[in-house]
Amino acid sequence: MNTEYLKDVIDGYPVISKLNVNDLEAGDHTFWFRVGTNALGQWQHLPVMVFKGKEAGKRFVITAGVHGDEYNGILTSHQIGEALKGKVTRGSVVIVPTINLSGTLNHNRDYISNDPDHSTANLNRFFPGNKEGNEAQRYVFNIWEYLLKPNADLAIDLHTQTSGTVYPLYAFADYRMPDCVKMAKLIGPDVILDDPGDPGILETVWNRSGIPSTTLEVGMGRYSDYPLIERSVKGVLNCLCAYELIDEGSCEVERLVFEGKEVSSIRAITGGFYRPQVELLQLVKEGDLLSIQTDAFGREVRRYLAPRDGLVLSLNVEPMRATGALIVRLIH
Repeated sequence: MNTEYLKDVIDGYPVISKLNVNDLEAGDHTFWFRVGTNALGQWQHLPVMVFKGKEAGKRFVITAGVHGDEYNGILTSHQIGEALKGKVTRGSVVIVPTINLSGTLNHNRDYISNDPDHSTANLNRFFPGNKEGNEAQRYVFNIWEYLLKPNADLAIDLHTQTSGTVYPLYAFADYRMPDCVKMAKLIGPDVILDDPGDPGILETVWNRSGIPSTTLEVGMGRYSDYPLIERSVKGVLNCLCAYELIDEGSCEVERLVFEGKEVSSIRAITGGFYRPQVELLQLVKEGDLLSIQTDAFGREVRRYLAPRDGLVLSLNVEPMRATGALIVRLIH
């Protein structure tokens, strides 16, 4: 497959429908990737940045915005792009900052379709897509087949916790694949989960395609966390340095608090207002108080206790929680 240039130019940038970094000249490139049409028949375009070195090397793909309300991942990808200008000497880096266009435009986690028979869709359960499927499946198929998969030897997917809750700097890595663990540790997160993956998740599909991948969670949904963004940018650059794509960076693990194999999610038994009694990265013992629930009158109605020893991985930052919503997540 060759890079397919279309006749259109948008904001001075060429429009493509297929990308093959192997046929690009060395240097920095910016494209719009034509992914599909909306219900009016208007083409939708994803911004794509490519940084290619003069020498052979690993090909990285960095994605963000698979969930449309996870802005810290998007901002991290932007800053990585700024840092890479003129710096990639070997291999290539492809950055796709906003995978989920409709979700991003609507401040929504999910892909939003105009098809009345198509409910909103969590794109991170739809990879690698289906060219004969519904709108979201076809959208994902085009991104996977013509933009992501052909251009990667290694991949990093940037996320945040879901809106209303918060993560530290948290990486998923399949410990059966050495490069997954290597990348996660080079980034220097607070926590790494040994994650074999679930079907439909981009990280899982990368790994099952023989392309080692790690997912990096950068704080909370919707609201910016610049210290974590800065750490994430530095960590990804360290990773690229270690794989010899760039010559700048420490290539060293700066920080690692906890490696875990299991998580426990404590969820609201009923709707109400929830006040966390723990902090992120706090070690807790079985039976420790995690959260206090109050009702619409502000009266205490329930206390939630740790089901087992662990580390606090996530907690709610929005006080009002619906039945079944996440209150606290522990990693073990």
